[in-house]
Amino acid sequence: MLYSLYEAGYYATSPLRRMALAARDFWSSPLNPGAQSDIGRRMFANTDLFANLTRRYGKPDWKIDHVVINGRQVRVRPTTVWSSPWCKLTHFARDTSDLRRAGKTELEPALLIAAPLSGHYATLLRGTVEAFLQDQEVFITEWTNARDVPFLEGRFDFHDYIDHIREMLRQMGPRPHVVAVCQPGPPVLAAAALMAEDKEESRPGSMTFMGSPIDARLSPTVTNKLAEDRPFGWFESNMIYNVPPPYQGTGRRVYPGFVQLASFMSMNLEKHKEAHRNYLQQLMDGDGDSADKHLEFYDEYLSVLDLTEEFYLQTIDVVFQRHLLPKGELFHGERKVKPERITDIGLMTVEGENDDISGIGQTQAAHFLCLGLPPELKEDYIQPHVGHYGVFNGKRFREEIYPRVREFIHRMEHSTMVHGSRPKPPARPPAEIVPIRPRAAKV
Repeated sequence: MLYSLYEAGYYATSPLRRMALAARDFWSSPLNPGAQSDIGRRMFANTDLFANLTRRYGKPDWKIDHVVINGRQVRVRPTTVWSSPWCKLTHFARDTSDLRRAGKTELEPALLIAAPLSGHYATLLRGTVEAFLQDQEVFITEWTNARDVPFLEGRFDFHDYIDHIREMLRQMGPRPHVVAVCQPGPPVLAAAALMAEDKEESRPGSMTFMGSPIDARLSPTVTNKLAEDRPFGWFESNMIYNVPPPYQGTGRRVYPGFVQLASFMSMNLEKHKEAHRNYLQQLMDGDGDSADKHLEFYDEYLSVLDLTEEFYLQTIDVVFQRHLLPKGELFHGERKVKPERITDIGLMTVEGENDDISGIGQTQAAHFLCLGLPPELKEDYIQPHVGHYGVFNGKRFREEIYPRVREFIHRMEHSTMVHGSRPKPPARPPAEIVPIRPRAAKV
């Protein structure tokens, strides 16, 4: 019912939105002599804000047509190389002639970025992709909005996510590397464990987890506590709704993106209110550059997708309530997932000091699950002064985090896992891994 009311609200405001757009165009027209007056700027600012707050935010474009490597522009073309009804594997193909001119003559590592399926589109990782494109052949998972998948395509759950990761790694050839950002950490680790146990040729050469809830019992955040404090049935009764017409997935049970977005925004509601007040003032002051930065951020932030009922509820159950992976109790079909069977896949974990989504220690827990890995194949890093999004995007990511991840991937590329020689020692000794556990952790 809520989904239908949400849709009805959108269509009910459509006439007002069209009026606001017409007024905005009138007060911003260079032919209007009053456009630069105080009242003109105020009218433009208010109608623009109203139009933006009530419009649809569809899937954003990647807007990556080139990357700068060694001071030279290298053309980039996103290409779909594999797909299912639930996901497509996108390769950011770099122009080979441009690469040669930039001094890149050797084949570079293939890297899969596992984008989160937790509300936002994969384009939220645009800055992450641009950084890795400097030194890797980058592939990324682009998950489909569940409301757009016909009901007859069936289910998609936590275990289907694991199978999709395995299949996409196979599509990339032998020993690709994988970076899991936030939510994908547990299913990616499970996929790697299964592939390692089977000695698959396409098992990862390395895996990097960034701000991932591998063990959500450690340093629990507000998000973790909410998932633990509410009974499982509460999520099923209050967070799941049927997709209404005219979407292709009409009738499918989903966790709607707009509900997830409301949860995101409620965590920092005053901050979002202040940002929009500032935007209004910037428009009235004629500060176009600052206003454009606001729009660029919120065009991405307000673009959300729906999750299937089964994927959302299984994630709550498996990752945030029963903690099956860190307890050694996760089964994939009839097979037990055994991270300790991983012996030749490099492991790096990255956490943010101020992360309020995945607390310090949650990602680091992967090291204690992968008991079969020697110390030289492990690395842990905690980035000072960054929150959750700063772990994979922004200035500190580009200047401090990415160089470390790049060094780790390239070291693993030339290690035992790929070429049969002993791993080179790291340029600096790996940080001592000391998990930070809550005082009342549930074991």
